[in-house]
Amino acid sequence: MATEHPDGRTPEPPLWEQWAAQRANLPGGERLQKVLAATGWGSRRVCEDLIAAGRVTVNGVVAELGRRVDADVDQIEVDGAPVGVKPGLVYYLLNKPRGVVTTAKDTHGRPTVVELVPAEPRVFPVGRLDVDTEGLLLLTNDGDLAHRISHPSHGVEKEYLAHVRGRVSAGGLRQLRDGVELDDGMTAPADASQPNPGVLRITIHEGRNRQVRRMCDAIGHPVLRLVRTRIGPINDRSLRPGDWRELSTGERRALSEAVAESARRYAPPT
Repeated sequence: MATEHPDGRTPEPPLWEQWAAQRANLPGGERLQKVLAATGWGSRRVCEDLIAAGRVTVNGVVAELGRRVDADVDQIEVDGAPVGVKPGLVYYLLNKPRGVVTTAKDTHGRPTVVELVPAEPRVFPVGRLDVDTEGLLLLTNDGDLAHRISHPSHGVEKEYLAHVRGRVSAGGLRQLRDGVELDDGMTAPADASQPNPGVLRITIHEGRNRQVRRMCDAIGHPVLRLVRTRIGPINDRSLRPGDWRELSTGERRALSEAVAESARRYAPPT
């Protein structure tokens, strides 16, 4: 809170605050509602309503109508969900085949996931699937969103189909749902069902190494085949192994919203 000078005048705010205020009102840049509309948050009128409701922040500060933004610099969020507005950002959904390594380069000469998508702009995988696991994988050059998706505390759900050895008993399913003791600690409760004998549908929000395989091992049913079928709200049953496509604007928005919601849901109690 500002204090008064001895002569009664209110001191000027720090220079960085003056600069930020001046920059927010510069004529350059795009109007915030236009940027939001272009990234799938609705019509300009809907985006104006989001801003008026105080749900949009720019660089951590609640935005006001009329705010202009620089896509190269400003960090924009809606309800805590990042809005990827920087030019050149790409978001690929890949159906990773078995035998392909989730890395940019492999010292053993094995095929990698980045070799299955365009070479430019350079992208990196979000999280990991081990070499024998198949299914959906995101690749992007949006480092902020990638960090939020893969960070354990944000808890974006991932769904898997696991073909396991033997039929899992009700007790085994209950173990998965309650949490399984692994060598690195107890897992969080999973959403687990058995649509067919020996086939498990497992949804987790943690990101431990080979977690689903280790959970199944712990209940006595080793995995024979593992396929990731969903990442947050993103799924695609028509995407063939080895194929990829770009996420739609609506999918990017839904993914950002899921990241923000998961961060709130699984945040440690304060």
